[in-house]
Amino acid sequence: MRPAPVRWLVLVAAAGLTLAACASGTGNDNAGDNDNPDDSTVEGSSAFDPDAELSGNMTIMGFALGDEIAEIRYDDAVAAIEPVDVSLAEGELDIQQFLSAMATGEPPDLIRPNRDQIGTFASRGAIMPLNECVDGEGIDVSMYREAAVEQVTFEGQLYAIPEFNQVQITMANADLLDEAGLTLDDVDGSDWEAIEAATEAMYEQDGGRLSVIGFDSKLPEFLPLWVRANGGQLLSDDGRTAHLDDPKVVEALEWAVGIYELQGGFGTVKAVRDSADFFGNGNQFAAGELGAMQFEQWYVNVLNDVSPDAPLAFTTAKDRQGQPIAYSSGSAWAISADADNPEAACRFIKTMTAPETWMKAAQARADARAEDGKPFTGLLTGNAVADQEIYDALVEPSGDAKWDAAIEATYEANEHTTSLPANPADAEFKTAWQDAVNRVLNGQQEPQAAMEQAQQEAQSALDEAWAAWDED
Repeated sequence: MRPAPVRWLVLVAAAGLTLAACASGTGNDNAGDNDNPDDSTVEGSSAFDPDAELSGNMTIMGFALGDEIAEIRYDDAVAAIEPVDVSLAEGELDIQQFLSAMATGEPPDLIRPNRDQIGTFASRGAIMPLNECVDGEGIDVSMYREAAVEQVTFEGQLYAIPEFNQVQITMANADLLDEAGLTLDDVDGSDWEAIEAATEAMYEQDGGRLSVIGFDSKLPEFLPLWVRANGGQLLSDDGRTAHLDDPKVVEALEWAVGIYELQGGFGTVKAVRDSADFFGNGNQFAAGELGAMQFEQWYVNVLNDVSPDAPLAFTTAKDRQGQPIAYSSGSAWAISADADNPEAACRFIKTMTAPETWMKAAQARADARAEDGKPFTGLLTGNAVADQEIYDALVEPSGDAKWDAAIEATYEANEHTTSLPANPADAEFKTAWQDAVNRVLNGQQEPQAAMEQAQQEAQSALDEAWAAWDED
């Protein structure tokens, strides 16, 4: 067993994950103990080379098989690193399990976290910079989406390679819009007063009980989208200064909460939302229980599968200036700082996210949907080149205007994304603003007071985390 990276303690609190560096750590060395002979293959090695012969074992944590997109890419990536013996722990990344493995000196070689976790992992020395991996294997970083790359770049160094991309688009029940004399323009986010009016026009009560949600602003999760739409931002571009009490943030929260108040309060709306058959043919759109909302593009496929004949309408989400906007998120691939086989991990990442691998998987998905008589609605990755190739080769008119509109909205949104910058207090920052939103939704605080408290909590966490990094 190799010694654990010296900078790690693992602390898992009830409210979320808290990460702390060991007091014995010195420097920003992400390669582990330099006295250990096994460290010859980690960061600083010259062995990253597309022609280098690989061997040994490689372990992966945080990836699951189960569909053709995952399986085809995984098989190709495993073939690319033969004869390396790959061990896969299927499922989403268990952060506590990963950090525990780091602390015991037996980390996986490769992990697949969310992009918004990269700043914390990088600052704590859990993952290695990929500069040498990228240069050695000849990975063209310019292929990947700029917003996604920025989210996995910490203090000027790339720490992960983006994989999937998720964006929001506007989804609506066309019948409810028509009955209220409304159009998608009234609910796309460009005019907040119009959304308020549309909410009042579409929501319905049955015996004093809310039966139809006019508009769902999707709090707490979508506060960042509404803040950006309002011209604000939650965090400074350098990831060091919280802006949670900025007037534009508070205004966005007040408006989004107000949408629920128009319909009887958040609890009332949430009860209807939670009772819905979200993934089934009784979903809120098919059942006529929801007028409109912004939501991730993957839900288009769900709706097409379970309720293809529902009266749906789609367009992009827009900011208050009428411009398309989406708050992007998604998975990424990172190599553990003390990986046994970083060369194999690097080539695996390269193959998993290469345009030709994505195209092969997308072709299989398109073929499968064609066999089922369903349209291929596209595939959003972190690779802009792959996205364009897939769109050009495989995305065709479906013969149904609503699904074609959904595809068009998805790809347009993908060209107008924004995200939070990487920072060393990712989890604490997110907890601060989400807890604040929940306090407002639960009637415990007014928006201004909630965001002022969140500002103090978030800035304290940022200051502490950045101080630890800067001291090193």
